[in-house]
Amino acid sequence: QVPVVESGGGAVHSGGSLRLSCTAHGIFFSDKAVHWYRQRPRKQREVVAYIRKSGETIYAEFAKDRFIISRDNAKNTLDLQMGNLTPEDTARYYCLIGETWGQGTQVTVTV
Repeated sequence: QVPVVESGGGAVHSGGSLRLSCTAHGIFFSDKAVHWYRQRPRKQREVVAYIRKSGETIYAEFAKDRFIISRDNAKNTLDLQMGNLTPEDTARYYCLIGETWGQGTQVTVTV
């Protein structure tokens, strides 16, 4: 079984919303920092938001006021609620649980 699996990607119009989910299998989840990254076309992978072990949430500047990261330790899930999307948000979004990456989920935003 793949240890980290993302879902929820898709195609939306500008201004739309998407909710990404990440599920960890066979990983002790609650004691790890958890991250969402993205890789836009022809760009390096960049952090979107993360939750430290302390519970503090950190957002990239572009994600502030538009995205919300949340975790459910009981379900071993990490979500990313994204709103007011623009074509600049088109990317493959990846979940990082501790040091384990998922394979990503594609988000495409059209005008």
